[in-house]
Amino acid sequence: MKITPYISKELHKDLRQEYVKYAKIIPFARWLNVKIPSKWYRRIVGGLEIVCGIALTFIPHRRIKQIANWILLSLMIAAISLHWAVDDKLERSAPALVFFFMLTCRLVVEWQIQRQAKADAKAIGKGTTAGPSHIPAKLAKSE
Repeated sequence: MKITPYISKELHKDLRQEYVKYAKIIPFARWLNVKIPSKWYRRIVGGLEIVCGIALTFIPHRRIKQIANWILLSLMIAAISLHWAVDDKLERSAPALVFFFMLTCRLVVEWQIQRQAKADAKAIGKGTTAGPSHIPAKLAKSE
């Protein structure tokens, strides 16, 4: 909806108006004293969201998924800060907050999976059984 009005003309028009406000207060543009047109800012953000969403959904390579997750997480942090800076209502900033928490949870789960895989590899290297043991030591000895 940020890129094309084909899905919803009203929402696209509303987003165009909102991005005019957001483009005026982009931190990097203000620091570098560069004016970024709201049209291009909206299109770049929308394009990055689409590309990263496709990468998270369809590309099986873990490293690419992590990079896409970090890019989307950065976009959501920027969106939350911009919503806060222009004093938007919660209903306007809620989607960014929800996606921020979802992407953060995805990173935590991925971190736990990688940590477990490293622990399993270390256990295999030492010659012990792979994977966590769910049987307490006292029960394992009695069986």
